[in-house]
Amino acid sequence: MRGFTDEPVPLPVLERVLDAARWAPSGSNLQPWRIYVVTGAPLARLKKIALARVVAGEPWDEREFEMYPRALKPPYSDRRAAFGRERYSALGIEREDWEARQRAAIGNWDCFGATAALFCYIDRHMGRPQWADLGMYLQTVMLLLRAEGLHSCPQMAWSQVRETVADAVAPPEELMLFCGMAIGYENPDMTHPRTARAPMRETVTFVVD
Repeated sequence: MRGFTDEPVPLPVLERVLDAARWAPSGSNLQPWRIYVVTGAPLARLKKIALARVVAGEPWDEREFEMYPRALKPPYSDRRAAFGRERYSALGIEREDWEARQRAAIGNWDCFGATAALFCYIDRHMGRPQWADLGMYLQTVMLLLRAEGLHSCPQMAWSQVRETVADAVAPPEELMLFCGMAIGYENPDMTHPRTARAPMRETVTFVVD
């Protein structure tokens, strides 16, 4: 979801969701996620500072992990390119209009209007299997939010301003920011076409009798 209302998300609802999400699968029960939830005035300040950085054209904070392989091969590169075409075409933005694409991206640092945000950290000494645990945890959170009538949008864009986030939530030095997540109520006045997916036959193989 990339369009939220300004209705506050009740803290008891977030507590209920995150208490249930503790039971997400985790290899050897390491539970490597460390979550910070930000709402109200602290979130408003974080948004304001992050947006100011982006508008001023300040350099991004260096990510502490590689988001995509440097040489992304097909079919993955094709899917990413198709996503970009679909998203910006739906917004009426031409491929060559870099300024308009940047304006669209700025919505990330306003959490697309959402009134709650979650920031997911992991100990920088953890390995790939524990990073997989983060995905299972975050998916669990997102499904539980839907059950509560809420929507969400995971955002790796926040890792580009990770130092600003750290100023707001004060994580221990050993933690690394993986992503943020906007949480709130859907804005029915905003429409966002669903991103296409590859046919099942491209990603699933049945080995049966």
